[in-house]
Amino acid sequence: MSEGAIVPSTDATRRLRALDKAHVWHPFTQMRDWLAADPLIIAAAEGNRLIDTDGVSYLDGVSSLWTNVHGHRHPRLDAAVRAQLDKVAHTTLLGLGSEPSIELAARLAAIAPQGLTRVFYSDSGSTSVEVALKIAFQFHRQAPAHLGGDARRTRFLSLSNAYHGDTVGAVALGGMDLFHAIYAPLLFDTLKAESPHCYRCPFGRQAGDCGRECIAHVEDLFARHGHEMCAAVVEPLVQGAAGMLLQPPGWLRRVRELCDAHGVFLVADEVAVGFGKTGTLFACEQEGVTPDFLCLAKGISGGYLPLAATLTAERVHDGFLARHEELRTFFHGHTYTGNPLACAAAIASLDVFEEERVMERLQPKIARLAARLETLRDLPHVGDIRQRGVMTGIELVRDRETRESYDMALRVGHRVTLEARRRGVIVRPLGDVMVLMPPLSITDEEIDLLVDATGEAIRAVTERGATGGLDGLAGLDRLPGASGPAGA
Repeated sequence: MSEGAIVPSTDATRRLRALDKAHVWHPFTQMRDWLAADPLIIAAAEGNRLIDTDGVSYLDGVSSLWTNVHGHRHPRLDAAVRAQLDKVAHTTLLGLGSEPSIELAARLAAIAPQGLTRVFYSDSGSTSVEVALKIAFQFHRQAPAHLGGDARRTRFLSLSNAYHGDTVGAVALGGMDLFHAIYAPLLFDTLKAESPHCYRCPFGRQAGDCGRECIAHVEDLFARHGHEMCAAVVEPLVQGAAGMLLQPPGWLRRVRELCDAHGVFLVADEVAVGFGKTGTLFACEQEGVTPDFLCLAKGISGGYLPLAATLTAERVHDGFLARHEELRTFFHGHTYTGNPLACAAAIASLDVFEEERVMERLQPKIARLAARLETLRDLPHVGDIRQRGVMTGIELVRDRETRESYDMALRVGHRVTLEARRRGVIVRPLGDVMVLMPPLSITDEEIDLLVDATGEAIRAVTERGATGGLDGLAGLDRLPGASGPAGA
């Protein structure tokens, strides 16, 4: 098995590529480009590595889209799924209970911020947020006043660069025109707060000259609209899909205080940041915040099976308790809600967190990653490096002095991805922000490989294509075994 090398494609690979191009519509992918390239097709995995159909091994530098926290084929998780298969693969939670879903709910309630005792299962990050929106809205429409119900509260607050998923309610919260603008006629109106973004401050501030306008701005929105807000929805500490935007210390805590003062629910979307990726099990822990809703997915099952959970408090749950004829039931569900296989994998993942002291052992890895990332700051087209835990965004710019971005047509981030792949590492761009999000099980040697390969890839692309047109960058997306989705 080779590592990152370009090898001749086998007949089996060519057959799979042809079938893929004939039938599969890939997410977040410009299919015109995909059909012109030679897609990388993953056939197997081991530890922190993915293996393609030609036997080439790659470091999984984005933990299979931010999910695979313990690495691939972890014996503990594999055994749990196999054992559950010997019992039952799926049974509905509509009118029935199931052993794994019950045990997992109890485990989640025990480790979540205090007071989040009720668990509603779904199957993706988008649906976990959608569930929180619908519960919060319905609560205010029907709950009695002594529980806090207020039918006048119909609006949601979210951030200007928000991404909370692709279902219609989650899209309404979104603030990324690239993903959301075309659906505007389908969406409900939301209040938008400016995202904290220290590198490209929306208030025109520079580093060292911060007046904390991002906090004052949110305070003003609450002062003017707090009485009509149902909930504020935020990704704690890091806005992932927005380009790894880091919130300044105290920002999340202040939003919690404002929600309390104005009677507004706080929804913490920890789909991306949860399960260790910011350096604590849940990002909210770092500011001592307990949200009213905690949305979980991605890493919840260790990256094994689709699963999501929305946690909330007893007070919210009590707002739905009534006689049958009062119709205060939460009429929402998913066919595979609380799937036993996924829940078994999630329980095993929580066991691994405890037994292998994952969070304790992660801290020196975070420090090593930070130290190695410092070596990239001198690259002439690295504008900013943003890191929280293992979540990293490296923003590439045409001109570092002016912070001018590259022309979208150059697809610089995509080409850096392809160059990194030639060096045996899978990374993924968000535009021209290179995202590194390795499994928590990454080793010191793999951290070095991840950063070195990314740095070499950035240098290879930007030094030959930073000032001109496409000539210096042409052809990289046709490399055998080294192409893939363009990313956002």
